[in-house]
Parts: sequence; structure tokens; C-alpha cells
Amino acid sequence: MLQNVFIVSDGTGLTAKQSLTSVLVQFELIEIQSHVRPNVRTKQQILDVINEAEEFKGIIIHTLVSRDLRHFILKKGRLYNIRTIDLMGPLLAQLSHHFEDTPTERPGIFHKLNKAYFQRIEAIEFALRHDDGQHVDELDKADIVLLGVSRTFKTPLSVYMSYKGWKVANVPIILGFPFPEIVFKLPPERVFCLTTFPNKLARLRRTREKYFLNGFDRNIDYSPFRMHSIDPA
Repeated sequence: MLQNVFIVSDGTGLTAKQSLTSVLVQFELIEIQSHVRPNVRTKQQILDVINEAEEFKGIIIHTLVSRDLRHFILKKGRLYNIRTIDLMGPLLAQLSHHFEDTPTERPGIFHKLNKAYFQRIEAIEFALRHDDGQHVDELDKADIVLLGVSRTFKTPLSVYMSYKGWKVANVPIILGFPFPEIVFKLPPERVFCLTTFPNKLARLRRTREKYFLNGFDRNIDYSPFRMHSIDPA
């Protein structure tokens, strides 16, 4: 016989869904049909689910952070002879007692944090994919585009800003190489050019040149270009 399980949540319902999936492996012979009801935050929404569960003779599993709504669904479940399982209430009560603190009872907080986390991961992946002039045809997707000559720390800044959730690309300015035309089509407020002091840049490049000449790449040579003016136009 098909068993109907209604998952009620004031967020996405993923917490209850994952808990149910973990438990159902212990019931190999039972056929389950789950019905997820997310963003349930009013008593009327709860009554609608109660009516559904009564019609299908189902059971309700819920993760409601509001004490008022948890009591309401328990009371209505008893009234209509529907079993309700509270996954959130007992845990909140025990933690509240242990921490000697009161829960905020604000719904959907985990989903907001989770969303922010994945946005940050996406931004980091974007920065790595668009580092040092890679995939310049996708610069219009960037929140920020950094320009600069070698050794102006474009990559570290790109990665740092990506941790803040910004999609950052960086493009090197290289003498003798044409600049990507797409840069001139971007909104000016999204494009930033990194500068540095010439003597500091020369010192960094001498150190790098010395390092590479010690057996890594003897073809690199900055010496002909210690100082060169580039037409900003």
C-alpha cells in the first residue's frame, strides 16, 4: 500500500527531505510518496496541508521554527487524527536549555546562508577561470574587471574579492600586445586599473628575473623595458 508523507517547512524543506530519505532505507518493503510543502508560514497554509494529509491518509513531518505554528499543527493534527512529527521543536528546546538562550524563530535563515555560500563558491570559480586574461569573451559577465601590468597583484586581489562574493576577472597589460576590444565596451564603473610605483615594480621584476634565471626560464628578460610610456588612448 502506498504511504503518503507530507513534508512541511518554513524554508526549502530540504532538511526534512534529507532526514526522511535517510530513514526510509530502513523500510525496504514500504512504498512512499513524499509531498514537499515549502515556505509554510501561516496557519492557513498549515490547514491546507492538514486537509491534504487527511484526504490521502498521510503523515506530516515538519521543520517549523515558530513555536506557535508547531503547536498549531500539533493541535490540528490531533483534531483530524493525523500523525505529525516535529523534527525541529525537540532539538530547539534542548539546545535552548543547554545554551541558556532563546532561538530567534526566524524561518529560512539556513537557506539564506546556504545560498550565500554557493554564491561565494561560484565567484571564486569565476575568478580562477578568468585569471590573467583567460576567457576574455566572457568579461561582460564579471562584476569587476581588473587591469594592470605584470606584478601589480591582479590575481591575489581577484581571489580576495571573490571571497566577498564578487565575480572578478583580470586582464594583463602587455607591451606589444593588442588590448581586448571587449574591455572598451564594458561599463566604465566596472573596470579598474591597478597601478604601482615604478621603482617598486622594477624591484619586483628584478627579483622575479633573478629567480627565473636561476634555472627556470632563461628566456625571460625585462631589461629592455625598464620604463616605457603607454598611450592611454
